[in-house]
Amino acid sequence: MKTKRLWMTSVAVIFLAVLITNCRKDDFVTIDGVCPLVISTDPANLATGVPLDKIITATFNEQMDPETITPESMILQSSAKGLQDLSGSLTYDGNSEKMSFKPNAKLLAGTTYSVTIMSTVKDLTGNALQEDYVWTFSTGSTLAPMVISTDPADAATNVFLNKTVTATFNQAMDPLSLTTTTVTVKQGVTPVAGTVSYSGTTVSFKPTSILTSGTLYTGTITSGAKNAAGTNMADDYVWNFTTGTVAAPKVNSTDPLNLATGVALNKVVSAVFSEAMDPLTITTTSFTLMTGATPVAGTVNYSGTTATFTPTSLLLSGNTYTATITTDAKNPAGIPIANDYVWKFSTGAPLGPVGVDLKSVARFGIIAGLGVSNQAGFSEIHDLDVGISPGPRTGIVGFPPGIIVNGAFYASDDVAPAGVPAMLTQAKQDLTDAYLFAANATAPAPVIIAGDQGGKTLAPGLYKSTSTLGIQFGDLTLDAQGDANAVWIFQIAAEFTTVGGGPFPSPTGGNVILSGGAQAKNVFWQVTSSAIIGDYTSFKGNILALTSITMGPYAKAEGRMLARNGSVVLTSTNIITKP
Repeated sequence: MKTKRLWMTSVAVIFLAVLITNCRKDDFVTIDGVCPLVISTDPANLATGVPLDKIITATFNEQMDPETITPESMILQSSAKGLQDLSGSLTYDGNSEKMSFKPNAKLLAGTTYSVTIMSTVKDLTGNALQEDYVWTFSTGSTLAPMVISTDPADAATNVFLNKTVTATFNQAMDPLSLTTTTVTVKQGVTPVAGTVSYSGTTVSFKPTSILTSGTLYTGTITSGAKNAAGTNMADDYVWNFTTGTVAAPKVNSTDPLNLATGVALNKVVSAVFSEAMDPLTITTTSFTLMTGATPVAGTVNYSGTTATFTPTSLLLSGNTYTATITTDAKNPAGIPIANDYVWKFSTGAPLGPVGVDLKSVARFGIIAGLGVSNQAGFSEIHDLDVGISPGPRTGIVGFPPGIIVNGAFYASDDVAPAGVPAMLTQAKQDLTDAYLFAANATAPAPVIIAGDQGGKTLAPGLYKSTSTLGIQFGDLTLDAQGDANAVWIFQIAAEFTTVGGGPFPSPTGGNVILSGGAQAKNVFWQVTSSAIIGDYTSFKGNILALTSITMGPYAKAEGRMLARNGSVVLTSTNIITKP
């Protein structure tokens, strides 16, 4: 039986906690610093075993406009057969930004509830929620899968003849259970030929041929559809729609193709339409590019039948991008494309070797086995912690005058907060693992280097020294060649030393310079002995030393000083910042 939609007189509101800079105000974009979102709910999303007399609450990050909280702004669906009276009383506390809904009757036992909050809900300045949000909880021990929306909607009319029919679930589904057997479209009793695909929480049925004009169609998701845990839908979900007489414009092709791999970092993304479009509707709102939930900045242009998205900066290597052209894109007659057109592609792997995963030791700007000392001056460690293990807290000296800004000191004999010794033990183990990973890296084939690297420019890669290594007569430049995720690993079989001279940065050499988008966090110096960062030099990267590390007077580092067995010494007025 078809699951019924219930409009609530009073609502419980929740919104996906996605914070972006631009907030929507009616049909325009404003920037006032904060977008409305929900920061907590009770019960939580996907909660099970919820009490039948539960008072449902949602807490916002800011005050909301009560006038926008109306029956039309929320849809409630239930996995139970039939309708349930879910009227109740709604209270809203503007001081705590908490909305509470108390149902007049108890919830049904063993039932999954799904709430859709429409993006018409706004804060006091008129900024709307950025998208509809679905919140699901159950009064039983399992969460039943449910269809929460369809496109076309039930009883829709004038549906485009080339419409792809979609249904969105309240949770992730088992793709193997979504086939042309469980997802069907029929004209009367006659099945429509088509293909079924699934992405995210949405299943799509794409008819092989265009639909017949002026015809009633029935869509069905059968109870054979299962969620990822193997739980079937409680009932078939059935809805109807009627076609009109118009075929909508469509996207004929894209570049890159859907699921393309190894895409160049300077790629201009394009889509070719089946017909001429209204250029005013091809904008950064209707044509977007995302990495995960993060929008990619760029410019959109349209010429002929082709729309292009040019990213403001190079794409990131080793990432999957999602491009979308929404139904805001229209032809000159004002007819939009029938469905949002979405495709994905992946950029090539980062230049250089696979990066070193520091895991839990990444929180430390300094970690040592025996001691951490600041011998003189106002040394600073920014946005990173300092740790010593297995050495005791008495091994940390010279702080003050040295300070940590936005960080803390930890030692193996700390009794508070609880768990510090175990945390440090794990961090040291992660350091050991990272050190061994870097030392044993073999791909790409290592480039053998020796002696002074001053004055050289090195591309991303694996570099191996069979003896000591230094940077002295000139600066060493690491050029990422436009790849912000490019990686360098230096395998140094003995001591590593940079040699400079004042004032900062050293004019005589010994500095590490990053260019071409290189990032210090992606540079790793595996030192089999000890490392010395010379006076007044500017250093970049993470040192993984077997023994000890010393920073000369006024040396600065964007990176980490991680010593497995010995000590880390700050000689005078050194600065370490998070890479």
